[in-house]
Amino acid sequence: MAKLTKKQKEAQSKIDADKLYSVTEASVLVKEVSKVNFDASVDLAVRLNVDPRKANQMVRGVVTLPHGTGKDVKVLALVTPDKEAEAKEAGADYVGLDEYLAKIKAGWTDVDVIITMPAVMGKLGPLGRVLGPRGLMPNPKTGTVTMDIAKAVSDVKAGKIDFKVDKTGIVHASVGKASFTADKLEGNIKELLGTLVKLKPQAAKGVYIKSIYLSSTMSPGIALDSKSYV
Repeated sequence: MAKLTKKQKEAQSKIDADKLYSVTEASVLVKEVSKVNFDASVDLAVRLNVDPRKANQMVRGVVTLPHGTGKDVKVLALVTPDKEAEAKEAGADYVGLDEYLAKIKAGWTDVDVIITMPAVMGKLGPLGRVLGPRGLMPNPKTGTVTMDIAKAVSDVKAGKIDFKVDKTGIVHASVGKASFTADKLEGNIKELLGTLVKLKPQAAKGVYIKSIYLSSTMSPGIALDSKSYV
């Protein structure tokens, strides 16, 4: 096992391993234990009591974080010529169609979100092997396949994220940056947790949220009290 650095030991000493912190407390503490020399991402890991292998227990959704993610999200709008101006005005970083489909086919995936329209989805099907594993395939359920391109681009730029429970039953999501105020982190965390509660599958039995951990890049995890979300 690798030895802890001085900074890691200092961060670890500030966290009571036997305590379950409130969202308010954790939002303050995660900033104190972030010891890297860059603006670290702050992430939430929520373990759900679901079996993702069963379709009726899959948890997937979208949420617009009230204070954004703090990240410069690169958006590609794959649209027909009549929608290009709309996408550009809304802030899309890359706008076009056939030339970008060719680039993706050649292996280019230097974007965070792809937004397209229903008429274009047929052309994206053959690129599923490239886009699927990277979580880039547009999906009507997450609002990335739509005729309202401007709204979709604006929402993503403003802090809309999509999340999905992984095969181990955990939802991982970024809720901001260490440079955020504690109040902004708290607002984002509560918005995400509230959305997860609303998405509880009817087939899920027992305690739905088993554990919640908050951490920043390379920091120890802070256990949150999940009772208020049961």
